[in-house]
Amino acid sequence: MKAVLALVIIYVGTFFLVIQGAAPNPVQAAPQGATPVEGSAATPQANSSIDPAKEADIRSLMELVGVRDLVQDGANTAIEQSREKLLASVPNNDKGRAFVNVFAASYQKKFDVDEVTAQLVAVYDQHFTDDEIKGLLQFYGSPLGPKVAAEMPKISREIQAATRGASAKAAKDALAELKQQNPEMGQSARLGNGQGRWQQRRGQLRGQGQQTQQQTAQQQDPQ
Repeated sequence: MKAVLALVIIYVGTFFLVIQGAAPNPVQAAPQGATPVEGSAATPQANSSIDPAKEADIRSLMELVGVRDLVQDGANTAIEQSREKLLASVPNNDKGRAFVNVFAASYQKKFDVDEVTAQLVAVYDQHFTDDEIKGLLQFYGSPLGPKVAAEMPKISREIQAATRGASAKAAKDALAELKQQNPEMGQSARLGNGQGRWQQRRGQLRGQGQQTQQQTAQQQDPQ
């Protein structure tokens, strides 16, 4: 039972670590009591301090668990989240969408799955002892092990979908309640692409202001 719980922690923890690490403005947090590795403020980088035998066990466990696929899934989700945010901040036309598509393609190319996987070796080393890693490896030799390995990526995605759905509902309900309490302010409040529209409107107003200043200057100095 402890092995199953540990695997749940591995999958969920790895997924959210990837989401944070892949986001343009990640919220970094180090485990309580952990000492940052030299050369990094919060994310473990080098694995030179890890016992080679333990590192080999960790990498075997990560391969069995399918961490690389989980990292890639997390990166894809982060890219889509960034795409949605960027779409809300650029003009809603072909040029704006093309700009976002180029960004997403570049993001995907620059995200190094191997580098993140290597960093996670240090994360596993911080949270699990050598005996615990060996216990997890033994678990995968049991009949339940392959079942857990096959199902956990699906469960992780379903956890994310459930969390996203609950978050969207909470935001919608909160905004509806606030609109009732403050109708004057709430009538223009929108979730989603409102920020992009406001930025476009602000740009239009700025352009109109500059044009007015130029016209005024020309009237004062026709030469």
